[in-house]
Amino acid sequence: MHSAPLLAITQGDPAGIGPEIVAKAFRDAPEQMQGCFVVGELQTMRRAAQLLQGPGRCALPVADIADPQEALQVPPRCMPVLSLPGLPGPLPFGQVQAEAGRAAAECVRWAARQALHGQIAGLVTAPLNKEALHLAGLAFPGHTELLQAEAAQHAGLPLAQMPVRMMLANEALRTVLVSIHVSLRDAIEAVTQAQVLETIRITHEALLRALGRPPRIAVAGLNPHAGEAGLMGREELEHIAPAVAAAQALGMQVVGPEPPDTVFMRARHSAEHPGAFDVVVAMYHDQGLIPVKYLGLDEGVNVTLGLPLVRTSPDHGTAFDIAGQGLADAASLIAAVQMARRLAAGQVQA
Repeated sequence: MHSAPLLAITQGDPAGIGPEIVAKAFRDAPEQMQGCFVVGELQTMRRAAQLLQGPGRCALPVADIADPQEALQVPPRCMPVLSLPGLPGPLPFGQVQAEAGRAAAECVRWAARQALHGQIAGLVTAPLNKEALHLAGLAFPGHTELLQAEAAQHAGLPLAQMPVRMMLANEALRTVLVSIHVSLRDAIEAVTQAQVLETIRITHEALLRALGRPPRIAVAGLNPHAGEAGLMGREELEHIAPAVAAAQALGMQVVGPEPPDTVFMRARHSAEHPGAFDVVVAMYHDQGLIPVKYLGLDEGVNVTLGLPLVRTSPDHGTAFDIAGQGLADAASLIAAVQMARRLAAGQVQA
């Protein structure tokens, strides 16, 4: 237990399933959760623990801790909670609320600052609600942009000098996005040689640490059939292919642009058929996320690349429709914890 790296798990939006899946992870995966602690509000997490009660099952014990190191002394199947001051107590389930957005963001900020100062090995973020963030007056579309702002401020850099990318991964497929939470029209405008090359570079550096070898990267085209030599669009000729060539000149193992309707199938990994690539760079949000989610939503993990800290997250949202009913599945959160451990170990080795 004492050798486990410290990981902070943020409670997420208290009106959603975040607290519940965190509690279930501590109950159902005690070995994987060693060295983890929750950043949140104590009574909110106690309510989540009580949701686990049922015939023949007791509520999950909750330990109130004041310092992350205390989590290493907490026994298995007990949830250590570091409660932040000023957070609201339990809020109504299933409602978009400004207070819930503020609470979720405060937990992420606290954990990010601890990671940036080397006090913890990384953070795993339970789902937050983007509309609740907006109601709380926070101008961030999601976790990725909030963490980017924290890291840039810590380093004394403008946001433009702290580029980040989203990777979604499960056992079958990894994909990294050139753009994230923007409109499709803006996503197309974001397909420039500089943006694509930056995405390839960030992907290469992150997976080099995680895999211990240069990753095999495929770059998807933007248009059908990867533009068909300019007949269906020129973004491949003018932006994507030059970026791939520049990355190859830097020694990266990258190919493309590949037809987006087949490249994800070629990259898909299974025990019987290893994938041809370690990761696919996708041009926009839905192009990359739909295939990964289709192949395994329950165990998908969202990873933020390009930050000077480790951050992972489950591959689903707040699920307000089932919040408070004890129905949420913790598999994706547990997978996110396992991924964070591997990434943290890779950073140490690097």
